[in-house]
Amino acid sequence: MQKFYSDKTVLVTGAAGFIGSHLTQKLLKLGAKVIGIDNYITGDKQNVEVALEELSQDQQNNLTLIEADVNQSVENYLPEEKKVDLIFHLASPASPPVYQAYPRLTYLDNTWATHQLLSYLLLHNPEGRFLFASTSEVYGDPKVHPQTEDYWGNVNPNGVRSCYDESKRMGETICG
Repeated sequence: MQKFYSDKTVLVTGAAGFIGSHLTQKLLKLGAKVIGIDNYITGDKQNVEVALEELSQDQQNNLTLIEADVNQSVENYLPEEKKVDLIFHLASPASPPVYQAYPRLTYLDNTWATHQLLSYLLLHNPEGRFLFASTSEVYGDPKVHPQTEDYWGNVNPNGVRSCYDESKRMGETICG
């Protein structure tokens, strides 16, 4: 795995979140150049600072952290000279109180931003890789335990969690 990420440019959306900051740290340890994007609605700059503490100065220098909304055109926040090899799309409020406070941002992060990021990667590096962080919530409140791959779920498309659940489901469709 060390060789795979070495000298690759990786875009991590939601880089200041819990998972994003730890992923950023690991990618830097593996020799990647990381561009972290976050709007700090749920992420915290301190998460990234803590993640960087145990890295060498050279590893830390391979991080570019940009405060931006991933729902903008990618060209608005991504440095032009950067060729992205991989995108880890983690940006989205994931906590029910937060995504219910920001329903529009939540569904746009998981749909429009997913579309824009994937389109950008396909246009500028068709061989690039894309990871969309989905959720088991796309299956709704399951009536079957454990769920098998052929289980279609028990969803509520109008419920209080739908801005998250439905947008994650649509994000999977966009990636398909």
